[in-house]
Amino acid sequence: MDGKYPLCGIRSVYKSILHLYLPIYQTTLPMGIIDIQIPATIARKLKLPGSLVRQQNRVLKKLLKKAKNTEFGQSYHFDTILLQKNMMKAFQETVPVYDYDKIYDQWWHKTLEGIPDVCWPGKIKYFALSSGTSGSASKYIPITDDLLRGNRIIMIKQLLSLRNYENIPVKSIRKGWLMLGGSTELQEGPGYYAGDLSGITAQKVPFWFSPFYKPGKKISRTRDWNVKLGEIVEKAPKWDIGFIVGVPAWIQMCMEMIVDRYKLKNIHELWPNLAFYVHGGVSLDPYKRGFERLLGKPLHYIETYLASEGFIAYQERQSEKGMKLCTGQHIFLEFVPFNNRNFNASGDIVENPEALLIHEVEEGKDYAILLSTSAGAWRYLIGDTIRFTSKDRAEIIITGRTKHFLSLVGEHLSVDNMNKAIQLAGQQMNVSIPEFTVAGIPHGSFFAHHWYVACNTCVDTEALKTAIDEHLKQLNDDYAVERKSALKDVFVTVLPEKKFMGFMEAKGKLGGQHKFPRVMKGQMLEDWQAFLTQ
Repeated sequence: MDGKYPLCGIRSVYKSILHLYLPIYQTTLPMGIIDIQIPATIARKLKLPGSLVRQQNRVLKKLLKKAKNTEFGQSYHFDTILLQKNMMKAFQETVPVYDYDKIYDQWWHKTLEGIPDVCWPGKIKYFALSSGTSGSASKYIPITDDLLRGNRIIMIKQLLSLRNYENIPVKSIRKGWLMLGGSTELQEGPGYYAGDLSGITAQKVPFWFSPFYKPGKKISRTRDWNVKLGEIVEKAPKWDIGFIVGVPAWIQMCMEMIVDRYKLKNIHELWPNLAFYVHGGVSLDPYKRGFERLLGKPLHYIETYLASEGFIAYQERQSEKGMKLCTGQHIFLEFVPFNNRNFNASGDIVENPEALLIHEVEEGKDYAILLSTSAGAWRYLIGDTIRFTSKDRAEIIITGRTKHFLSLVGEHLSVDNMNKAIQLAGQQMNVSIPEFTVAGIPHGSFFAHHWYVACNTCVDTEALKTAIDEHLKQLNDDYAVERKSALKDVFVTVLPEKKFMGFMEAKGKLGGQHKFPRVMKGQMLEDWQAFLTQ
């Protein structure tokens, strides 16, 4: 079908989506219907909230009302904040900013002990285990039914946004969904369960979705990632897959194993209806070259920003890089300018940082996100940095992590810069670079960057180093200046991809939602260097 969908095409998209999600609508429509996009004239007649500010004000009001009788809500006088004329500013002035360690030490540890009504009403029964990409100790992030319900509503909205896409195969929406995530076999604690968010979500897949959900509950319970992949490969010919969902590195590995096992030219020989790839967590750009050689035809890529703390944003417009922030459902958002006034050299947030509301941000600047959610996170620093590509549409890109910016001497190198430079260098050298990491190291009296790059084909290391360096100079003016000053050199070590996978396995982070850290520092860097010398 050419061009935008005519009416019959739109109906086909809605029919396919509703076929999958009608049971969710029946249970969640009263909460979410006012956020579904409708014509502006109808919205005005119904007096529905339209602006981003009004949406966020309504969300915060809903959160404060729900939590006002909790220990946290009583401590910070939520009932009084709700009476203020400028409720959002009163909330900012009353409640302090929290990172994980601070909110855990003061509040969340009580929920692990089984105490109810601490930061959110009731007893917390599930916790997402998250250590990010750099830490070794697991973080316990509270997961509530309210949070999961909000996540599901955002998922519906994302699927409904497909009505705006051009030339998509509608029938693929009703095919199988291969969701490659963590084990649904959760760890049992004293009164709670803990595991990957993907595992918790998969365990709670409703019965009506079971015919579509792959690899199915039995395989999903498997803890051993290599065993799980082997079982998926064996079952693959029995499935008709339309969607694949997961972290790029593991999805690519799975498809490579299937293509190799069945002597295929590409994955579409086995799954001809495969049309959509829903991805998130890391940039797809470094993987795309190697990923697309496994395809027989192009896929529609849909980026999401789904963290353990909640569904934060999703790609609403086809071929647009920016993702739309979820401003009207279950998360209240604040934005801390990522600069030396608000963060120290280690990426830790200062006391009383400047925090902006949705209408106060500017395009093209980096911000760290604070979340207040329907799981009892309050003004919580998630650790990601974002940049607005469209303020009016609340569309963002993820630029990195507060602790993963590399700035030894003022080069201010973001993960977004790194991803782009690797992508361009790979194209220039005609090679696929699926993984990489970079460390800042002493170099005489000055400093240097040491890149570790995954590449399974022969490549000229010096030429690759020059390509990465030159592209970074073009992408980042601060980097270009410092390369003439204190940042004296760049080193590149090319390794087989299995080295990166081996390190992840040694760290117990193979598969699921785990991603290889793009910046190496501290103990993680020491462990990586020791691993490479083994």
